[in-house]
Amino acid sequence: MNIGQVIKDSRKEKGIKQGDFSNLCEISQTYLSLIESNRKEPNITTLKTISEKLGIPLPVMFFLSLDEDDIPKRKQEIFKALEPSIKDMIKQIYVND
Repeated sequence: MNIGQVIKDSRKEKGIKQGDFSNLCEISQTYLSLIESNRKEPNITTLKTISEKLGIPLPVMFFLSLDEDDIPKRKQEIFKALEPSIKDMIKQIYVND
């Protein structure tokens, strides 16, 4: 799971600078940087704030952060086949403005 990368990519796609976004979320830029680099795991309250400010429902952020290692081995082939299309569709709805 790579929630930090999803946050970073979504923020950048919306054209929001890290410092501005950290202020918007009422967290320090250092903390946001640690979250985006997956060196800190934020609590659920912080994740909810981040998802609200990005306009992306938290369950959608969790889905976007899934990678092959999060999927049971017996279902990885289907995940690999469907992942690009599903993630692209979700990004068209929630990320790309």
